[in-house]
Amino acid sequence: MGGPGDGCYGKHGTPQKYDPTFKGPIYDRGCTDVICCILLVLAIAGYVVVGIVAWSYGDPRKVIYPTDSRGQFCGQQGTPNEGKPYLFYFDIVKCASPLVLLEFQCPTTQICVSKCPDRFQTLLNAYGSSQELEYYRNFCVPEFTDLQKAPIQVVKDKECPAVLIPSTPLARRCFPAIQAKNGIIMVGNETTYSDGQGQTRNVTDLLEGAKKANVVLEARQLAMKIFEDYTVSWYWIIIGLVIAMVASLIFIVLLRFLAGIMVWVMIVMVILVLGYGIFHCYMEYAKLKGEAGSDISLADLGFQTDLRVYLHLRQTWLAFMIILSILEVLILLLLIFLRKRILIAIALIREASRAIGHIMTSLLFPLCTFFLLCLCIAYWASTAVFLSTSNEAVYKVFNESTCPFAGQTCAPETFNASNVTKQCPDAQCLFAFYGGETSYHRYLIALQFFNLFMFFWLVNFVIALGQVTLAGAFASYYWAFKKPEDIPAFPLFSAFGRALRYHTGSLAFGSLILAIVQVIRVILEYLDHRLKAAENKVAKFVLSCLKCCFWCLEKFLKFLNRNAYIMVAIYGTNFCTSARNAFFLLMRNIIRVAVLDKVTDFLFFLGKLLVVGSVGILAFFFFTHRIKLVEDTAPSLNYYWIPILTVIVGSYLIAHGFFSVYGMCVDTLFLCFLEDLERNDGSAEKPYFMSPDLKKLLKKRNKGQRDA
Repeated sequence: MGGPGDGCYGKHGTPQKYDPTFKGPIYDRGCTDVICCILLVLAIAGYVVVGIVAWSYGDPRKVIYPTDSRGQFCGQQGTPNEGKPYLFYFDIVKCASPLVLLEFQCPTTQICVSKCPDRFQTLLNAYGSSQELEYYRNFCVPEFTDLQKAPIQVVKDKECPAVLIPSTPLARRCFPAIQAKNGIIMVGNETTYSDGQGQTRNVTDLLEGAKKANVVLEARQLAMKIFEDYTVSWYWIIIGLVIAMVASLIFIVLLRFLAGIMVWVMIVMVILVLGYGIFHCYMEYAKLKGEAGSDISLADLGFQTDLRVYLHLRQTWLAFMIILSILEVLILLLLIFLRKRILIAIALIREASRAIGHIMTSLLFPLCTFFLLCLCIAYWASTAVFLSTSNEAVYKVFNESTCPFAGQTCAPETFNASNVTKQCPDAQCLFAFYGGETSYHRYLIALQFFNLFMFFWLVNFVIALGQVTLAGAFASYYWAFKKPEDIPAFPLFSAFGRALRYHTGSLAFGSLILAIVQVIRVILEYLDHRLKAAENKVAKFVLSCLKCCFWCLEKFLKFLNRNAYIMVAIYGTNFCTSARNAFFLLMRNIIRVAVLDKVTDFLFFLGKLLVVGSVGILAFFFFTHRIKLVEDTAPSLNYYWIPILTVIVGSYLIAHGFFSVYGMCVDTLFLCFLEDLERNDGSAEKPYFMSPDLKKLLKKRNKGQRDA
C-alpha cells in the first residue's frame, strides 16, 4: 500500500529520504520567521496601548444606566443618583414630537427618581397640602428648594413637572401605566387628565408620546432583556457547560479503552436517532390528517414570522420525513462502501488512544488553550465596550416652537446666560447623545477595526500554539522505536517550550494569513448587510461569489496551517517550507487523505454532535420547565432560547477543545505514518516505526524482526 502516485513525485515534491540520524522531532533547531515574531510583539504592544487608551476614556455605565438631562447616570453607586434607578420625563407628551426620531432624545427635562409616580397629581393641587407637596418634590430637580415660588413660575423654570401621571418602570424608565379596558385606553382608571396648566387632555396623547419614546429604546430593551436573562441564568449555564466538559472527558476516556465499540455505538446511535426522527415525522404527519388547515401547501402559506405555524401543516412533516430518510439512506450506503476504511480509521483512533495514554497530560492541555482563548475574548470584548463608550456627552438645544438655535450644541453651565434663552425663552440645553470631535474620537472606527484584527490574530495564534505543542508531543511518541521506553521525558512540555522558543514567528505568520482572510470575510458580511436593501443584482452576485471564495480559502488555509504546524513541530523548518512539504506529502497520498483522515474527522464530528445534542436537549427541557423534578428551580426568562443557545455553543466549543486533542493526534500520527512509509522500507537498516497493529492492518512488517 505505497503512495498512489509513485510517478507523481516530481509534480508533488520529492519524498523524504532515509536518514539514520532522524529519531523524531529535531532538537537542534533555530528560530524561524523572526520578522513575523517581531511584528507580533509590536502589534501586541500597540494592542495594549489601545486598550489602555480605551479604558482611560471609556465608561461602560453609558450602556447599562439611563442618563438624565445633565448626562448623569441613574442608579449608579457612589453618585447623588445612587438610590434613583429610574428615569422620569417631565412631559412625556413632548416625546411625540418628530424631533425624537431625528435627535433620539425627548425635548423635555428628564431626572432620576427613586420610584415612578403612582397617582394623578398637578403641581397646583400639591401646593394645597404640605404632605402632597413633599411627595411631589421627589419628581422635581434637586435644586428646587424655594417652596414659596409660585407654581406657574416653577413650571416655567422647568424645576418641576406640571402634572404627575401614574407610571410603571420599563427598561428603567417611567412610562404611563396605560391599559385597555373594553377597548378604551385608560391610565389609572381615567380616560382624561389635567395637564397642570388649566387644560384637560386625553390619555391617548400619553400613548403617542410613550410610543415615540419607545422607538429610542427598542434596541436597548432587547439587549437589556437578554442581559437580564443572563443575570438570572448564568449559573445554570455554567452548570450546563460543566456537564458538557464532564461528558466530553468521559467520552474521551472511554475512547481510550473502547475505541472500536464506542465508534460503532456512535454510528448506531446516529442511525437510531435518524430512524426515530423519521418515525416521529410520520406520526405527526398521520395525526394531522383531516384537521382543518393542515393540507395547506407551504407555497400557499408563504413566509411566516411565527415558525410554529408550519408545524401544523402536513407538508412540513412530510418534508422533514423525506430529508431524514435521504440522510439515513446516505449514511447506510457510506457505511456499506466504506466499512474497511472505517476499520482503518478505528485503528488510527486506537493508536491515538495509546499515544494519549502514554501522554495523559495532553488531555488537560485544551484547558490551557481554553484559558488563553478566554483571555483573548475578554480583552477584545472589554476593549470593544470601552472604545464604544469612550465618547463625550453632547448637549443640544431643544425647543418646542421654532427656534434658529434648535439642534445646535450647547453648554449647560452657561446656557441660561447665553443669547439662546433670550431669543427662544422656552429652549432647553439637554443631554442628546455621546460623541466627540477630537482626533481620538475621529479614529474610533479605525481603533475598533484594529481591535477586531488583533482578536482574530491572537485567537489563531493561541490555536496554532496548541496544535504545534500537541503535534510535537505525539510525533515524539510515533518516532519512538520502542514504545514507551524510547518516548522522551515530558514530551508535551518539551514541545511547548520548543514552539515558544523557536517558532513563535512561524505561528505568527500562519495565524496572520488566516486573520487577514477572516477580517476580509467580516468586511464582506458587513457589505452584504448594507446592500440587502439595494436593487443591484450584479453587486449582490459578485459579493456572494466573493463570500463563497473567501470561505473556501479560509477552510483550505486552516487545513494547510494545521499540517504545516505538524511539520514545524517535527523538523523545525519555517512556515512556508513546512506548508509546502506538508502539502506535497498529502498530495502524494491524496487517496489516503481523502478517505482515512476525513472518515476519522467524520467520526469525531459524530462524537461532538452526540455531546452537544445531549446537553442541548437537557438545557431545552430544563429552561422550558419540562423537567418536573426541577420545574420550580428553573428561572423565569424573557427569551428561553438565550441560555439554551449559549449552552449549545459553549458545549460545542468545549467538546471541540477536547476532541481536538484526538484529532490532532490522529493527524500527527497520520502524517508521521506517511513519512514512515516514504523514509523506510521495513528492512533491518530502515525499519518501520509504526505500531504492530498498523503494520498488520496495512500488511507491512519489519524484516528480520518479530512483531509483538
